[in-house]
Parts: sequence; structure tokens; C-alpha cells
Amino acid sequence: MQLHDVWFVLIAVLWTGYFFLEGFDFGVGVLTKLLARDRTEKRVLINTIGPVWDGNEVWLLTAGGATFAAFPDWYATLFSGFYLPLLLILVCLIIRGVAFEYRHKRDEDRWQTNWEHAIFWTSLIPAFLWGVAFGNIVHGVKIDQNKEYVGTFLDLLNTYSILGGLVTLTLFTFHGAVFTSLKTVGDLRDRSRTLATRLGAATAALALVFLGWTQVSSGDAKSLVAMAIAVIALVGALACNRAGREGWSFALSGITIAAAVAMLFLTLFPNVMPSSLDDAWSLTVTNASSSPYTLKIMTWCAGVATPLVLLYQGWTYWVFRKRIGTQHIVDVH
Repeated sequence: MQLHDVWFVLIAVLWTGYFFLEGFDFGVGVLTKLLARDRTEKRVLINTIGPVWDGNEVWLLTAGGATFAAFPDWYATLFSGFYLPLLLILVCLIIRGVAFEYRHKRDEDRWQTNWEHAIFWTSLIPAFLWGVAFGNIVHGVKIDQNKEYVGTFLDLLNTYSILGGLVTLTLFTFHGAVFTSLKTVGDLRDRSRTLATRLGAATAALALVFLGWTQVSSGDAKSLVAMAIAVIALVGALACNRAGREGWSFALSGITIAAAVAMLFLTLFPNVMPSSLDDAWSLTVTNASSSPYTLKIMTWCAGVATPLVLLYQGWTYWVFRKRIGTQHIVDVH
């Protein structure tokens, strides 16, 4: 395996880690409207992800940086062609971070309500748009012979990509509901399990159509195996959720995300951005990659830094592993 193939796999792993971790905190943000009945319960939900949400975003920064360094043509075409949706995602992530920090700075109802609205929408919009973006990457976009995107914003809003957006939105919200049941106690835990069952059923229906469409259009035996793992893991997550085994349910919902991402990257390889105009104009791991020397330096750096990051983030989750409930929320009034 050559280094550009290795870095394609590593970038897939980074996106898997991002969707696994940021997926559940996007889901929790959406649940602040769907699940929480009052401000105290919203505070509980936000507190479940409070210590970890910013660390989860490191995976996105690393995936973007790795793409820029390892596949500069892929990065350039992706960020120029998908400029508006990616800018919207970036703005949402900025506002979302500010909302987490500013919501509790003042006690006025209007102040806190506005920031809570911001948390909901800036969680829902990226959760949907990431599916739209990856749907277009896998399905193919209008790339010319100069490796430039020549389509419009409306070209990105096709049936396949919108379906992909609905899949990521429901899957992340389901993942967040399972995480909430794992991290909370009492009535909130019970209601999150009930909601997770409903969300899981909706996710399964949408995911079967989307993954099946992907498999038929560009899949092979390896992607079929990944699809089967995703479906089986999702069914297992639903079964464990109904049985009250939140830990197993969360692990299996994470495997669902990992297998689904793996399937998309397997159908993509050796392309990194297929051209819908001419297959010969597609960006591949070969024609879009950096020099072998650059990839070699990146590999050494990643080998040193990655274990340290994983250890630190794992330690963070271990420290904040306990469940919380409304009884742990201090009434500031």
C-alpha cells in the first residue's frame, strides 16, 4: 500500500471519529428541543456534553488539515465547490460554541432562551449538511478537466444528497438520545430511551434506502459487508436500548456510524471526488495527492501526535463518566 492510499484510509478514520463523537453532541443539541421539558432538563442535556464537545471538534480540524496537506487538489476543489454549505457549517459551529459559553452568563429568560434556540439550530443544520456534503462527494459532482467544480449551489441539493442529509440528521439524533440515556438518571433517562426507539426506527428506514442506493450505484463486495455491519449494528443498538443496556446500545450506534462511513469511503476509493461530467476528470488518490516526501513527513508526525491526543481525550471521557440528573442542577435563583 502506497502512502497516498494510507492517508486516504487515515482521513476516513478521522471522519469516522468526528462523526462518532460530534454526532452524539449534535444529537444532544437537537434533543434540547425534542426531549427537554423545561430549562433544568435542558441544562442537564447541555452538561452531559459540556466537558467534551470542544474536544470532539478537534477531529474535524484534523481531518481538514490532513486533507489539505495530503490531498491539496481534493481540498481546493471541495472547499471552493462546496463553499456555501461549508461556510454555513463553520458559522454554525462558531455560534454553537459561543452559545454553550454565553447561555449561563445572565439569568434573564429571554437571554437564555435565545442561546438555547441557537444551540438547537446550530446542532441540527450541520448534522443535516454533513450528510448533504458527503452524499455529493460519493455521488459525484461537476468537475471539469482543470479539477475545478463548475456546478452551482443548487446542483448540490439533489435527491441523493438530501436523503444523505436526512440520514445523518436522524442517525446523529438517535446517537445523541442513546448517549443521553447513558449519561442521565430518572425520568429523563426513561424518556430518552423511548425517543431513541422512535428515532432508531426512522433512521433504519432512511438508512436502508440511502445505503442501498449507494451500493447499487457504486458498491462492491467490501462495501456490501460494511453496509451489512451498519444495518446489523443499528438493529442491535435498538434491541439493547429497549433492554436498558445503554452502554451496549451506544457502542453499537457508534459502530453503525463507523460502518456507514467506511461504506461511503469504500465506494469512493480510488476516487476522492468523482466527476459527474467525465470519469477521466475525477480526482483520485493519485492525481490529487501531495508528493511522497510530504506524505512521509506527515506519517511520522501523525505517528507521534495521534496516540497523545487519543490518550488525553480518553482520559477526559473517563473523568466525566458519571451520570447526572435534574437533582444535580443547582438553582441559581
